Amino acid sequence: MRLYEDDGNGIVQQSDSDPLALCPSRFEQDNLLLKWLGDIVGFPEKNISLAREIPFMESLQDNKPAGKIDLIVAQDLNDRLEWYGLEIQAVYFSGRGMSSEFEVLLGSDSLLPPYPDEVRRPDWRSSSAKRLMPQLEVKVPTLRRWGSKMAVAVDRPFFDSVGGPSENYSQDLGDGDIIWLVPAISLNEDGKLALIRGHWEVLTLEESRNKLLAARTIQRNEFENNLRSRLMPLET
Repeated sequence: MRLYEDDGNGIVQQSDSDPLALCPSRFEQDNLLLKWLGDIVGFPEKNISLAREIPFMESLQDNKPAGKIDLIVAQDLNDRLEWYGLEIQAVYFSGRGMSSEFEVLLGSDSLLPPYPDEVRRPDWRSSSAKRLMPQLEVKVPTLRRWGSKMAVAVDRPFFDSVGGPSENYSQDLGDGDIIWLVPAISLNEDGKLALIRGHWEVLTLEESRNKLLAARTIQRNEFENNLRSRLMPLET
């Protein structure tokens, strides 16, 4: 998703807007995240293995898996197994679905894509506080108890939406529970958008919670003024 302007003939991309990822599959390009995490934790690339959706909780009723670690990056050294969880979070968008866009495309003969017919925006709050934070609250304490860590990958616009890099950030693995990987999406030499390594830092679970949940309660009169403007009579 990117910001665009309408010149009357179709969409024109704003040059200063960062693209952001709406699909977690976008982060799988060239195994960049796996290699990057391997470098950070000291796994030689030739030793890196990957596993998906490994159960780590089970239901009390039927012992079926009740929680899974989505991705695990590991190296098996025979005498010991070293591994790190990896959670990838793309941003959701709010607004109408995309089907109307395809209908407009079918009826357009312009060389430029038609300007979007509905307003859509990235929903940072739902993606961070409502989706990512509960995942970390469940998984990180278990990994911490087992002597491992969780890595979390979000793109640069997502990380900026929750405050961006810490003022005095640490890259010492002993300083926290969560390794934040923040790739960017940039034009490569072929003029195509590609995932690249960016910022990374280590935070505790508590610091991560504060970052993701950062918000303030508005003043009561502001709340009630907004409420009053939206009140409607009960239909009978």
